[in-house]
Amino acid sequence: QVQLVESGGGLVQAGGSLRLSCAASGLTFRAYAMGWFRQAPGKEREIVAAIARSGVSTYYADSVKGRFTVCRDNAKNTVFLQMISLKPEDTAVYYCAAAPNYGTVVAGAGTGINYWGKGTLVTVSS
Repeated sequence: QVQLVESGGGLVQAGGSLRLSCAASGLTFRAYAMGWFRQAPGKEREIVAAIARSGVSTYYADSVKGRFTVCRDNAKNTVFLQMISLKPEDTAVYYCAAAPNYGTVVAGAGTGINYWGKGTLVTVSS
């Protein structure tokens, strides 16, 4: 059974930092591109960042460029999202996602994603 388990969310003041982790099990992790999506209350889910299977290629939404960094440890089956300079508009539930194709994740529509985590809540206070 495939599981993606996010952790690291919480309440932080604007300007603060958080590091999200997503631990994967039940799949050949290195065979999957990984993504971080988020969904704020009343808004549609959106892609935040993506990383290719090897970790060489990464993608960031314009809203987080320069503030968020995605990386992965294929030996530990884990993908991370380091977030700095957080803003209240970053408040959302953050989801980890896995798909064989990097382009599928980057497309951001969420279709073609094989596996989703249950999410971790990030709240940024002003």
